Amino acid sequence: MAKWTKLILYTIKVFILFTGCTILFYYGIMWLNEEYQDYHRYDEPKGAAIKVSTANQDEEDWLHRFILFYQIGE
Repeated sequence: MAKWTKLILYTIKVFILFTGCTILFYYGIMWLNEEYQDYHRYDEPKGAAIKVSTANQDEEDWLHRFILFYQIGE
């Protein structure tokens, strides 16, 4: 009988530990979601920002960029 009692107590401990970790993980994910919910990464930069890339509309330019894309391995 003592063997069954130890097994049940061990099962309850594992269940409580699993439930506690699950709740902690859930609230951690909710906190991260709330933290970054209003973060606008695509807003225009403020200050003295300059444009780095100049895209030409030539047909040869897109072919060159396409070949470069595969050479770099992206």
